[in-house]
Amino acid sequence: MHPGRRKMNNNEKAKDFKKSMLSLIKYCRPYLLPVIFATILAIISAIMSIIGPDKLRSITNLITDGLLTGINIAEVKKIALLLITIYLISAIFGYIEQVIMAVVTNKFSKHLRKEIIEKINHMPLKYFDKNSYGDILSRVTNDVDTLSMTLNQSLGNLVTSITLLIGSIIMMFVTNGLMALTAILSSIIGFIFMFFIISKSQKYFSRLQDEIGELDGHIEEMYAGHNVVKVYNGVDDANKKFKEINDEMYNNVRKGQFLSGLMHPFMGFIGNFGYVCVCIVGALLTMNNVIDFGVIVAFMMYVRLFTNPLSQIAQSASSLQSCAAASERVFEFLDEEEMPNEDKITKKLNPQEIKGSIEFKHVKFGYDEDKTIIKDFNVSIKPGEKIAIVGPTGAGKTTIVNLLMKFYDIKDGEIIIDGISTKELTRENIHDLFIMVLQDTWVFEGSIKENIRYNKNNITDKQIEDVCKVVGLHHYIKSLPDGYNTILYDNDTLSQGQKQLLTIARGMIEDAPFLILDEATSSVDTRTEELVQKAMDKLTEGRTSFIIAHRLSTIKNADLILMMQEGNIIEQGTHEELLKLNGKYAELYNSQFEKLED
Repeated sequence: MHPGRRKMNNNEKAKDFKKSMLSLIKYCRPYLLPVIFATILAIISAIMSIIGPDKLRSITNLITDGLLTGINIAEVKKIALLLITIYLISAIFGYIEQVIMAVVTNKFSKHLRKEIIEKINHMPLKYFDKNSYGDILSRVTNDVDTLSMTLNQSLGNLVTSITLLIGSIIMMFVTNGLMALTAILSSIIGFIFMFFIISKSQKYFSRLQDEIGELDGHIEEMYAGHNVVKVYNGVDDANKKFKEINDEMYNNVRKGQFLSGLMHPFMGFIGNFGYVCVCIVGALLTMNNVIDFGVIVAFMMYVRLFTNPLSQIAQSASSLQSCAAASERVFEFLDEEEMPNEDKITKKLNPQEIKGSIEFKHVKFGYDEDKTIIKDFNVSIKPGEKIAIVGPTGAGKTTIVNLLMKFYDIKDGEIIIDGISTKELTRENIHDLFIMVLQDTWVFEGSIKENIRYNKNNITDKQIEDVCKVVGLHHYIKSLPDGYNTILYDNDTLSQGQKQLLTIARGMIEDAPFLILDEATSSVDTRTEELVQKAMDKLTEGRTSFIIAHRLSTIKNADLILMMQEGNIIEQGTHEELLKLNGKYAELYNSQFEKLED
């Protein structure tokens, strides 16, 4: 079990199961009519199957009587034709029911995936900080597939089985009460065994779905950091953790499948035992002229119709346990807290009319309730100024940018853009105001041209080429076989530095009044850095810019440098002013040159 996962007691599990089933019903509402229609077809198909033994009994009696007098072939043919018609109608209705359920369940899974994707777009970043990407992907793919397949395969069978079970009981009592009691009492032990197995095996199916998500998360992490794992000889540790999760999955599958697998053979034994009991009691009653031979034949089929549904219900119950475990994970995700709704926000800033002033007023923030990172951040920035934010790791530099972009809501205080608080602006509107180039490069599968033009439809090929010339990518791109149409995959078509230049070019193509550079030159060499620095200087012209950098040589020309430590500004001023103070900034700046001299 994952160390961070809290073990739930039985009451909590029951509540979660009930909650997930209610959520499943809610999401199935749009498909209620076809499901009801399919259910009716399944019931009719089952009823047709129940009528069959009674007609077979009539044929048997005709043949038995005919052995003494003469067989009425015409009547036998008539009943046989009716019997064939009944079974044919049953098969047709069963087929239509299966087709309807297949269509409905596939539409349902499509709808559910759409809901999950929309949910992801409304989730706060803190959720993704605390949950692995692999686990989230497992909910979207594996859990939804499990839910869809189970509903497709088990729901129709379950309805048919219950109908057969109830119908066969009624027909048995109508035919002969004593024989009915014999068949039911011989099979009742199957019910007890089935419910006992379900109660014991459910927990293993729930654990299995959790372990699948954890395994997917581990594989995703190891694949994304494959080079790091190799360099630090972490293969053994990665394999050890994989083995632990895999062994846990194996144990849960083994125990769950073993217990649920007992149901089918045991129900087969119960069915055969019912045949024996019916034959013995039927033979005794026939010898005493209480019933005729046709009743025994009919009851042998009724016993099959009675016990087979028990096996089907047991099998469906096993599948529904996996369905319940998967639905718990899916609906748990869909019930997660979303970002606050912004439909009531009416104020909007036009990027073309922005002046460019930003003010932080007594801003406080912490990722956790009991730990404040930004304690009292105050700064006023004039339009067109270049602001550099420096400080040791963990000082809160990137956090300030996250708050400015409204990725997180501030705990206290205000951030004001052109006189309007970010609390009065939508996230979408704020994102339109900023160009953001991060230290983490992101390149998706597509052409170089599509990567640079990302989400911008009015950008010409000439503009893309001009931007690439500025950042120094044009010559390399033209040397590729397909030039700007070269498709980028997740391989090494581009080096890390070239990917960084591509993301910078993507930022430069954007026309927005504010610019954020979060360690934008961290992955390029010194010579390329000079080229990028010139491009950055051109990019910052006429824009209010925020630059987070560890290489302090790149921010000498900043209008204002904020030296941060433990969430507070401890020094601020220009490069020359801070050097004269001979404080923390000067110490940090000089230490870089000392390292170079060493």
